[in-house]
Amino acid sequence: MWIDVLLLAKLAAQPLHGYELRKQVEESSGRALSNNSLYPTLRRFAEAGAVTRVDEAQDGKPPRHVYTITDVGRELLHDLLADLPAELAGDPAEFFARLAGFGWLEPEERLRVLDAREHALVAQCERLAKLAAAQEDPWSRLVLAEVARRGEQEQSWLATVRARARKPSPEEESR
Repeated sequence: MWIDVLLLAKLAAQPLHGYELRKQVEESSGRALSNNSLYPTLRRFAEAGAVTRVDEAQDGKPPRHVYTITDVGRELLHDLLADLPAELAGDPAEFFARLAGFGWLEPEERLRVLDAREHALVAQCERLAKLAAAQEDPWSRLVLAEVARRGEQEQSWLATVRARARKPSPEEESR
């Protein structure tokens, strides 16, 4: 679902053709999208009425497809951003895709997403501690301890994000 979130967020800012869209997602998230994930997702969005596709003529080349988000797509984007289900909250890509879209959310919606991520991190750290305690291999214990440390470090970072998330964004203040 993180692909859906990132694509719709980019299209909410402006209409884009596939290459521009793929490039902007990578530039803003560090995640490269293949055509095998980009175009089927755009086709699904078009079928659902979340985006429209218009062919734009190019000199001496096939037309390129320009995608524009619709009101249905904006509603879908909001719903995806505001909801981080427990089964996805442990996935960093899912969380960071939503965090990148916090400007579209109200402060209380942001806090719910942060709560979901924090609960997932706490559960992950508890699970890792149990695994490490039962692990006989010292290298495996080392790995488990490091992954737990990173989860604890992210929890500390989330506290600073939480303070910022409570404040209205400039977009909200201008409404």
